[in-house]
Amino acid sequence: MEHSVALEKIIKEFNLEVVSGAEFVSEIQVTSTDLNRPGLELTGYDKHFESARIQIIGNTEVAFLMEEMSRNETVATIDSFFSLGFPCLVITRGLDVLPGLSVASEKYRIPILRTNQVSTRFISALVGFLTLELAPRTSVHGVLVEVYGEGVLIIGESGVGKSETAMELVKRGHRLVADDVVEIRRVSDKTLVGSSPEQIRHFLEIRGIGIVDVKNLFGMGSVKLTERIDLIINLENWRQHKEYERLGMQTQYKSILEIEVPTLLIPVRPGRNLAIIVEVAAMNNRQKEDMGYNAAEVLNDRLMQSINEDKDDESGEN
Repeated sequence: MEHSVALEKIIKEFNLEVVSGAEFVSEIQVTSTDLNRPGLELTGYDKHFESARIQIIGNTEVAFLMEEMSRNETVATIDSFFSLGFPCLVITRGLDVLPGLSVASEKYRIPILRTNQVSTRFISALVGFLTLELAPRTSVHGVLVEVYGEGVLIIGESGVGKSETAMELVKRGHRLVADDVVEIRRVSDKTLVGSSPEQIRHFLEIRGIGIVDVKNLFGMGSVKLTERIDLIINLENWRQHKEYERLGMQTQYKSILEIEVPTLLIPVRPGRNLAIIVEVAAMNNRQKEDMGYNAAEVLNDRLMQSINEDKDDESGEN
């Protein structure tokens, strides 16, 4: 599904000045994360022009149009460029509006915006914003918490103890990102980012108590707006005859938006401290993924080395 972001939201986010075409702003939705600084297009070559991209002009483009062309040529070039169609044009560095820009803006219903930022910094910030806003997305039922810098998505059947575990983690100094509904976006080929719907952000439902406002109870340091998803923990009511992982030699994965995320199945039964288990799981996952250290593999190597040494001793005695 193709997503879009309103141009009005971009203007508000980056505090952009609307130089021309304010009446068209509410009509425009941006659908591309890519931006364009017109170069060849200003010389008349537009064979591979992408009309969905926001156009950015700065010192180089303005100098070319003003210094290399007469006024009439500049106006004609701008009109031809605007005829290609695009969401909007952003002028960086607070530069003056070129001759013909306002006329072309009204003629082709394309807003002209302006920022005081330099081109490279503005482009970098805008690409990051659009990447997040336009990312492929899905929603899952669960809880997302930040534990020791790791984003842990806790899933499981209703009533298994997800929210209670999250509350205990918050009390232990970790941060809540989302409860009940977690909105997940794929912001790169390797990264998923989760957040909460705005309507229920910072609220936690505890059966028997009701709705709790985590931010007001525990302070701003107890919540976070977004977090990368590094680990999934699936809570399941303990099944007596089911075989659960004991060593952790092989990592299991769950696919979300075509990205494989390390996943643990944790059995739940009375007396188990799930908050501590989640903390250890988060630290252990960081050891594996970031530091390349797998405790199960190290133990296995030691055992195999000990077995081989015993065999060598026995063969030596013989």
